[in-house]
Amino acid sequence: MAKKMWAGRFEKATDETVNDYNSSLPFDSRMYAQDIEGSVAHSAMLARQGIISQEDADKIREGLLSIKADIESGKLTFDSDAEDIHMFIEEELTSRIGDAGKRLHTGRSRNDQVALDQRLYLVDEALDVIELLDELIETITDMAKEHLTTYMPGYTHLQRAQPITYAHYLTAYIEMFKRDRDRIEAAASRANISPLGSGALAGTTYPLDRESVAGELGMSGVTMCSLDGVADRDFAIEFASAISILMMHLSRMSEEIILYASQEFKFYELDDAYSTGSSMMPQKKNPDVAELTRGKTGRVYGDLISLLVIMKGLPLTYNKDMQEVQESLFDVIDTIKGVLPPFTGMMKTMTIRKDNMEAAALGGFTNATDLADYLVRKGIPFRETHEISGKLVHYCIENNTTLEKLSLDDFKKFSSLIEEDVYDAISLETCVNKRTLTGGPAPDTVKKYLDKE
Repeated sequence: MAKKMWAGRFEKATDETVNDYNSSLPFDSRMYAQDIEGSVAHSAMLARQGIISQEDADKIREGLLSIKADIESGKLTFDSDAEDIHMFIEEELTSRIGDAGKRLHTGRSRNDQVALDQRLYLVDEALDVIELLDELIETITDMAKEHLTTYMPGYTHLQRAQPITYAHYLTAYIEMFKRDRDRIEAAASRANISPLGSGALAGTTYPLDRESVAGELGMSGVTMCSLDGVADRDFAIEFASAISILMMHLSRMSEEIILYASQEFKFYELDDAYSTGSSMMPQKKNPDVAELTRGKTGRVYGDLISLLVIMKGLPLTYNKDMQEVQESLFDVIDTIKGVLPPFTGMMKTMTIRKDNMEAAALGGFTNATDLADYLVRKGIPFRETHEISGKLVHYCIENNTTLEKLSLDDFKKFSSLIEEDVYDAISLETCVNKRTLTGGPAPDTVKKYLDKE
């Protein structure tokens, strides 16, 4: 078993069960590239500052890059006896280049090293998530451009409310996902600050150049308090929060996909490649991608709550509890990166049943508000027109018909001011096309929005 870096203080070897319990290598090994990147920058700075020789820095760099290449080729496998990825790499480096490897940790603690690796990893992964999210936004935008005049009912309380277009419906999610993108970018931006140089908690007496290391790593600055640099993981919590909100939006859309693909709605026909069947019922076509997305939302929420609970009672600065942050953060990243590709594929391949959407818009009295507005333009106060329109809807229900199918004589039973122009006023096209305010469903308004995307 490898000698512990802190063994000088102890007389007894660590119990084997404690070694297993303490080890984070099975999950933090994924940060090997970030750990090596940070170590290369740290060693180069140590040489520039005259803390170690340039010769040693060159050996360290060469050794670290060879370790990275061997890990990625599969030539080097992770040692299960190592406590974490940081110790594994340092021990492997020392075995390759000798005493020069022992100088790498000068002016550095695993506390600031771990915090740096997590920040670098989060920023790298956030870029991947943003790219996947951009593809989803682009997919939905393209769909919206094809459905500027595809009419459908808009809902409140899951009851048909007013007519809109499918393009207008999709722009709601475009807006949500754009805000999600902004939140992820903001979280990554705040994470992109270097804690290296914070040491264990109180910095170091070595004349480190923290800013140059941050710059070399592409980070925007350094943490301004060494205690904070090693003690907090709010960057992980903020990122998990941003992903949780994104998952909430994906879950809401999934719920509607599940509903709209049902026989009761028939607005969508999901592609066979993004559906599954039943082992017993041959007629079934199940929206598993949407259902799994809805289910995995709870998983990400659980990770966020875990992060908050882990951190909520910790005294400054580092505590071993914080090792648990990594698994929750990694699970958030893995989950969202697993969700977005099949979700986007499902959206790209689904068939939109325009006929059923329009029939639903026509059949649910979604033009009742426009009938009330029509009467307002005839000079009747809105509260009165609201009542007249409501009575007309009730009359239609009793007679199993719709507003647009009523005769003019039927209309006049409720108001003598109603004329032939009522039919144009309550048509789906008029109901939608006249709503031209910014953010409204009128095709020209939605097209202007989409053209900016």
